Amino acid sequence: MRANGTLAHISSLPSRYGIGALGKSAFSFVDFLSSAGVDYWQMLPIGVTSYGDSPYQSPSAFAGNPYFIDLDKLVSDGLLDKSELPSDAPEKTDYAWLFNTRYELLRRAFSRFKPDKAYKTFISDNSEWLQDFALFMAFKAKLGGGSWQEWPKQYKYHDKITDLQVEEVRDDVEFWKFIEYRFNSDMCALKKYAENKGVKLIGDLPIYVALDSADVWAHPELFKLDKSLCPKEVAGVPPDYFAAKGQLWGNPLYNWAHHAETNYDWWHKRLRNQLKYFDIIRIDHFRAFESYYSIPQGATDATIGKWVKGVGTAVFDSISEEINGRVIAEDLGIITDKVRRLVKKSGFPGMKVFQFAFDGKPENEYLPENFKTDNVVFYTGTHDNDTLKGWFDTLDAKTRCAVIKEIGSFTDVIPNILKTCMKSKAKLVIVPMQDYLSEDGAARMNTPSTTEGNWVYRLPDDYKKCKKVITEAIKYR
Repeated sequence: MRANGTLAHISSLPSRYGIGALGKSAFSFVDFLSSAGVDYWQMLPIGVTSYGDSPYQSPSAFAGNPYFIDLDKLVSDGLLDKSELPSDAPEKTDYAWLFNTRYELLRRAFSRFKPDKAYKTFISDNSEWLQDFALFMAFKAKLGGGSWQEWPKQYKYHDKITDLQVEEVRDDVEFWKFIEYRFNSDMCALKKYAENKGVKLIGDLPIYVALDSADVWAHPELFKLDKSLCPKEVAGVPPDYFAAKGQLWGNPLYNWAHHAETNYDWWHKRLRNQLKYFDIIRIDHFRAFESYYSIPQGATDATIGKWVKGVGTAVFDSISEEINGRVIAEDLGIITDKVRRLVKKSGFPGMKVFQFAFDGKPENEYLPENFKTDNVVFYTGTHDNDTLKGWFDTLDAKTRCAVIKEIGSFTDVIPNILKTCMKSKAKLVIVPMQDYLSEDGAARMNTPSTTEGNWVYRLPDDYKKCKKVITEAIKYR
């Protein structure tokens, strides 16, 4: 297989309503990709976003993002009136504006909804996670929005919750179930449409879950917590290319011994939940299955920590037939020979990134001529990188010359980088839409270890103008 794809999050699609969604713009994007000959559409995680707006820090490992629900479909289904749709949405994604306006609109739709057979089937099929998630979100609203670790004891300890407490928030629980039903319906419709158009979808699975999540609250036994349910140690990565002091993510670490006792049941359910929406899922920070970086709770940065042995491929072994050919291992960062052996053992394709290829070493493993196998996915850049143009424009003269030597051209640098990547032996090449559009650094999606200006990128309304660039590039696949 020699395939190509593009990277663009749902939130980045054009929309009149403040954020890209699973509506007309998503179907139109699929049409565009199909007509341009693009095989795969990769997204970022589709979970609920919370404080910080990062899709990699969600209050649920299973729930979908309410902001992605198709408002126009709510109108056509009679749950909203067209006059009720927002007419004052900001051009750039403004998560505060969304939080303050979107839920009011969705609650209005919920008030008009009458449960049917499809709804009841969804509730039944997803009961293992949905009730806890809905209850978590309802309690969070009732208690002022703070982390569950700050809740009064009668709410903090999931196993102490009474039927009376559940009854107090029953309406809100039902609202969140409705939200997830609508998200699921929209996402499944997009999956089916893309399949009919010959476009496959790639999802993104963060390896960790947020501390302030329904998963940790409802299943503390799955994580390394003390008796008061505080993390003993937290996740992150040591100093690297992206951050001089490392990245302190703050996620609780897994209690792998308990997962092993349950044959990794929670992980298997999580993988299956994502695979109903996607043909392939990229598992973020896959190297943590070999060993993970453990940072003492209370640390202010990630300079102090230790590597701890992970569980290897144990999570995947018993469901290997289900996930065969359906996982990408994100093996970037500090990679050792042990990590390389683990990725090879898993059989999953690893990742290479063009922007990482120019450290001056001829043996650099990200240079396409140094790929030892075709079982890799080659990216021009990821959501954490600058755009190709932004990256190239800020390179020093020596590195810029190295790039020019690699692509064999002083002119048309971006198209020639695309050509070089497409000609590589990688089984799949993925190009962010910003790179096909040759956008500068202002179009960057995320800058690691920063808190401002991330996750807000939106495609220009005329993004289809880059179709010729795409078709020219993929000729070399």
